[in-house]
Amino acid sequence: MLATLIPLFDENMSVKAYSLFTQKANYLANPIYLGTGFNDGAGHITGLEVINSMGIETLTSDSDIFVPVTNVSLFSDIDAQCDAPSNRICILIDKSVRPEDMYVNRINELKEMGFKFAIRKLMVPDFEPYRSILKLMDYIMLDHKKIVIEKARIYFTKVYPDIKLIAGNIENQEIFDGLKERGGYQLYEGEFYRVPITRGSKEVAPVKINYIDLLNTVNNPDFDLTDAADIIQRDTALVISLLEMVNHMAINSEITSIRHAAAMLGQRELKKWITTAVTKQLCDDKPSEVARVSLLRAKFAENLAPIFELAGQKQELFMMGLFSVLDVILDKPMAEALQMLKVSKSVSRALIDREGPFAELFDFILQYESANWTEIDRLMILKEFDADAVYAAYIDTLKWYRELFIK
Repeated sequence: MLATLIPLFDENMSVKAYSLFTQKANYLANPIYLGTGFNDGAGHITGLEVINSMGIETLTSDSDIFVPVTNVSLFSDIDAQCDAPSNRICILIDKSVRPEDMYVNRINELKEMGFKFAIRKLMVPDFEPYRSILKLMDYIMLDHKKIVIEKARIYFTKVYPDIKLIAGNIENQEIFDGLKERGGYQLYEGEFYRVPITRGSKEVAPVKINYIDLLNTVNNPDFDLTDAADIIQRDTALVISLLEMVNHMAINSEITSIRHAAAMLGQRELKKWITTAVTKQLCDDKPSEVARVSLLRAKFAENLAPIFELAGQKQELFMMGLFSVLDVILDKPMAEALQMLKVSKSVSRALIDREGPFAELFDFILQYESANWTEIDRLMILKEFDADAVYAAYIDTLKWYRELFIK
């Protein structure tokens, strides 16, 4: 089993939904699934299995989840398979679900249960033949490269005024800005929010320099707690967060100073808290998904360390994942951004040159979060990885991330 979440944004770069893409088996290792075995177990929807095993609140506290189904699994007992509220689930179909009575009737049944629907992979010539399906859809995913949005907007406004348009496959911020300016789409999907900065250099805000100083302080092998506390007290948001953390751990203790609070946590716990709290603050002026990607990559890299036989470098790998979007956070090329931080040569080589002992693990994370299952299958066969161990590492990462925000 493999699973990953891909965000869907509105025009303000707020995450409004996630697509949950899964793969039950390694198709390269089990080619039968590409042929006659494709429909084996097709009545079981792996996306719903993931949601049930974790709880939808672990995946997201308030966003909808798009769950892909096949033309076969559409007829399974979806309501019985789904423990989450049906109105939080959007069933994602493609053109294998034909505009025929049996499909139309089934979609109507599920909509009466509260499920939403979205369709993808339709081309312009499919719009008219798929009228009976489209009129039941809440969303349609369109590849902006293959659709003229001005024409699509006129068509859908006239024929299907209630359907929401999703622009897919957006590669960079410039394309997103252009699509947003022209209007017509309600949601946007693609890697545009985490594309590396390759040119330009902006002045880093003083508050961010304070955060970087703090990270550099705690990255020293034997840092001084008082030095860290003195930097923390320069920022009200960090002070509040630290006091909340300490009060949660020691309810009956009276905190007399920031240094006292730091001492109560101790070096190890203070470093752990600073690493996550500072990352969230650094991303404060960026889409929330940037902070989420940074933290998820950090924990996923740490969890994958034993699988890649790098268990002794867990802490370094955590930092590699954490700083993997530092260029986006600081609006600087990665090489320039990393010069501001004290990171190991292995981390900088992986993030700048995609070389060195950590590069393979970092590439694995990038392929995984994009649901590039073919490449992941190839790497797992090549390295003889256990798919269940990789899946467990990802699920633990999601749970860890969720717990960061539970008071």
